[in-house]
Amino acid sequence: MKTRLFLSVALIALAAPALAGPFKTVEASGGKVLANEKGMTLYTFDNDKKGMSNCYDACAGNWPPYLATSSAKAEGAYSLVTRKDGKMQWAMNGMPLYFYAEDMKQGDMAGDGVKGVWHAARP
Repeated sequence: MKTRLFLSVALIALAAPALAGPFKTVEASGGKVLANEKGMTLYTFDNDKKGMSNCYDACAGNWPPYLATSSAKAEGAYSLVTRKDGKMQWAMNGMPLYFYAEDMKQGDMAGDGVKGVWHAARP
């Protein structure tokens, strides 16, 4: 009985990361922000339109898109946007999501407010 219980708990613990969604909320220096599963802050770009990214080339070098895996499933406020190269990018409320190349660790949000058009995504 104890062995069976231990195995059940172990299996649940191992499966938890696989069941976790690609988003979470983290406490950053500027308050709660939307982050990926590793805790890196996500951003929106004012020059995007709902369902369409306008950040490519040099822009995407500084602001890497939050790309989705081929098995990703949109749910609720989170959707998928098709980029020009055919890759899928996560979006919140239709707005594509990005990382900032200068953020180095969980809770960093150095990109918030850059040029007045980049904003940390808020849950």
